[in-house]
Amino acid sequence: MDNGVEPAVTDESASRLEDEVRRALEQAKELQDAASSFIAKSSSEEQSLRQRAASLDSNLRRLRSSIESQLRNKLLDPQLSDKLEEELQKARCIMFDGDASSFFPLKPQGRFLKMFLGPINVRATRKDVQLKVKEEYNSYRDRTALLFLLFPAVLLVLRSWIWKGCMPAFPVQLYQAWLLFLYTGLALRENILRVNGSDIRPWWIYHHYSAMIMALVSLTWEIKGPHCARKQRGVQLFLEWAMMQGVAMLLQNRYQRQRLYTRIALGKAKRMDVVWGETAGVAGQLWLLCPILFILQGFEAYVGLSLLKTAFVGVASEWQVVFCGMILVFMAVGNFVNTVKTLMTKSRFKAKMKRTKSKAEMD
Repeated sequence: MDNGVEPAVTDESASRLEDEVRRALEQAKELQDAASSFIAKSSSEEQSLRQRAASLDSNLRRLRSSIESQLRNKLLDPQLSDKLEEELQKARCIMFDGDASSFFPLKPQGRFLKMFLGPINVRATRKDVQLKVKEEYNSYRDRTALLFLLFPAVLLVLRSWIWKGCMPAFPVQLYQAWLLFLYTGLALRENILRVNGSDIRPWWIYHHYSAMIMALVSLTWEIKGPHCARKQRGVQLFLEWAMMQGVAMLLQNRYQRQRLYTRIALGKAKRMDVVWGETAGVAGQLWLLCPILFILQGFEAYVGLSLLKTAFVGVASEWQVVFCGMILVFMAVGNFVNTVKTLMTKSRFKAKMKRTKSKAEMD
């Protein structure tokens, strides 16, 4: 009797299991159909939003061009022109600071990102993810600024107290390898930030490319040999300049970021904007940062010229010395030119604001 019940129970269990598998298969098909329908609907809505974003962006450009044209032809009051331009800037900040920014055309990623990451899209579709990328970049700058100050300071102290004026090659090469890692990390992060809507000037990225090449070349530079102290004079000056650069980076990270947050709150900057490599802040900060920046740039050029002099007088005639000297002079000139351009832009903006304010008081 038991033998007759067991097959019936087994058949019933198998039938129930078969029904559950069939239902699971039907649910999978329904889920796939719902997902396909949702993606098709989302793609259609996304395309519509992209068209609206492109149309609005084109309209804002047209309006700005019309304002400039009418102002040149004296058909528009300068005070009204400034007000309209400020409102247009706020409109652009609203577009590019919100979720709508993901519907604007993608910026080209450039060869540098493709070389390291391949053809991968690094544009974040959600604003909170983009802001996390920016915060990670700021955190990276804060960490490296402190190391930029401490690493060369330790080498210089050891050179004076232990190494008797002649540094071993390995610690210096370790430092240059760290610089290569640092500038590569900065360049990668800045390229990703630009793709996600940041306003980093191209020069500062090219500056980091140049610094990467210089660090790579300096790894092959033989700094030991006869007349070690004279041969390492350029290395000593570079380490002293690096310490000054670390101090400047710490000041920039502190003062300029506060100013940037204020500009973002006023709608004059986007949330994805970052502190540029060597710019200046508000009037009170100009007196502190500008002298430091110009001294840094002058000292950087002096280090480069000292390396070239060392090579030409025969103390250290390796090609690496000549190359690094030329790169340092090139970066110093580029930094100086871009800092002056930034100050001139700020000066023109302040003069424009004063004219607007004085005219308003007269009216």
